[in-house]
Amino acid sequence: MIKRITFIALAVWAGFACERLSAQTPITNRSSEIFTVQSVYVNDKQMPLRRNSVNLGAYPEHISFYFPRGTNSSQQPIRVRFKLEGYDTKWHDSRGDMTLTIRYFNRAGDQVSQNIFNVTGDSPGWTGSLQTSQLNHRRETLVMPPKAATLRAVISSAGPATAVGVYVVANLTISQITTNSQPVLILATPSDLDLNEETNPTLSGWIRDGLHKSMAKIVTVGENPKHKAFAILDDDPTSHAEWRNIFRNDEHVVTPGDRLVVEWDEMYSIGDGNVTAAHYDHLPEGNYQLHVAEDDIFGKPTGREGFLNVVVPPPFWMTAWFGVIVTASVFAIVLGSARYRVWRRIRREMLHLKNQEALHRERLRIAQDIHDDLGARVTQISLLSAMAPNRASFPEQARADFDKISRVSRELIFALYETVWAVNPEKDNLEALGSYLCQQLDELCKLTHLRGRFYVLDLPSDVNISSQVRHNIYMAAKEAVINVMKHAGASEVTVHMAFVNGLLTLSIHDDGCGIPASGSRAGNGLVNIKRRLEDVGGNCVIESRPGFGTTIRIELVISSFNSSNDKTIRLSPIQKIAAEKSVNKS
Repeated sequence: MIKRITFIALAVWAGFACERLSAQTPITNRSSEIFTVQSVYVNDKQMPLRRNSVNLGAYPEHISFYFPRGTNSSQQPIRVRFKLEGYDTKWHDSRGDMTLTIRYFNRAGDQVSQNIFNVTGDSPGWTGSLQTSQLNHRRETLVMPPKAATLRAVISSAGPATAVGVYVVANLTISQITTNSQPVLILATPSDLDLNEETNPTLSGWIRDGLHKSMAKIVTVGENPKHKAFAILDDDPTSHAEWRNIFRNDEHVVTPGDRLVVEWDEMYSIGDGNVTAAHYDHLPEGNYQLHVAEDDIFGKPTGREGFLNVVVPPPFWMTAWFGVIVTASVFAIVLGSARYRVWRRIRREMLHLKNQEALHRERLRIAQDIHDDLGARVTQISLLSAMAPNRASFPEQARADFDKISRVSRELIFALYETVWAVNPEKDNLEALGSYLCQQLDELCKLTHLRGRFYVLDLPSDVNISSQVRHNIYMAAKEAVINVMKHAGASEVTVHMAFVNGLLTLSIHDDGCGIPASGSRAGNGLVNIKRRLEDVGGNCVIESRPGFGTTIRIELVISSFNSSNDKTIRLSPIQKIAAEKSVNKS
């Protein structure tokens, strides 16, 4: 049974493991995949990758996924975003910075200060297209710093160099606020930007700069109407480009403390082209899928994407296989305990039966010894004492003594035979009790010429009754008949004996004078009868009417399989063999 339970538990565990493995299988394979998660760390410990899947273990705290750019493609991705499906509600886009910077210089041409206006992410109204996205107006008020004599405006993607994306600046103006509240324009982007600006390197006082100058372009924005604007189209995460005005000492002269107003229109979509890792903390149990995708410089997906199946299993005590094993273990323990208790009980009962058998053998030996040895000797004494007076030389004065010896010897033989019957284990059943009771009561009736009638229904021989119980029943019945012989003056005694539904009933009725109403009903004989029945758990009822005789009714409950003092358990042949082996080993 235990082997069968273990096999079932292993089968359930195998099914559960197959289900978990199927959950870790990649959803799909993309031919355009350019990202591969090369390593995964949980709490600074590297986790093994299997079949494009990783198991993070229960309760992961600090998780890092590393995916170097372009691991299986010659084309480098521009902008990278990632999403842990099943956990994240939106994509995580890398955030780089581009800037519009106003730099201040002294008369020697040294920079003394600057104001930086950063932009990152996507501008409001960005649609991924220069034609459909809206320009957002921006206005800033500045104060010229000490020692400043002139200024320069710089549109740059160098904050940091890994920033990639689009930054468009249109209608840039810098005005000085005068005392009469009329602003004086001191710097502006050209109003006649030419799409063929390569033929005009100065472009009305503005030039390209940076490590990758060609990324600084003039673009057409809007639809109705269309107009030109400065733009940085940065697709190189290792360098940057700039638009800046040409610096001349005699232009844009300002005084420290002057108030300036800077206004411009802008749109942008900026990310970071150097994202190679994704970090998460305290992922709950479940199945996830990490997606890593590429966007172009406008923030639109290119369709190239990589993924990794991520499994966070529940702790082992919450898994199905653990529950099956615990259930099977508990069941096996309960079953083993039950079998052990049954084994202990059978062992105890077999020891009890073995002791009972030894006791029965001893009782049988005692009965045989009394019958064969002591009984024979007393019988010999009775015969010799009866034969001695017949001799001619026997003294006459001793004849009466020998007659007395012979009578006492016969009474002793009768008592010995009663004792033999009482201790003989072969007589421990109702059938033997009924037979012996009728036989002995009939002998008593013959001594006084009392007529006896016996009505004994068929008594079962397979109902055990202990020697103590049958001895007390016999002695109570004998005492009742002797009382009739001595006191009732009856001519007939009627004995009824039956066993129905576990109840043994014995009634003794005489046709004598009965017990007088004024007489005592508690003579020694009747008291002895009641006491004997109480000792074995029985009951005795005495009914008598003067002139109509007396009835003594004895009742005793006897189990069909057990006597009141001798409990026996019915065992199967297999149980008997097992119990006998355990007893012999002990």
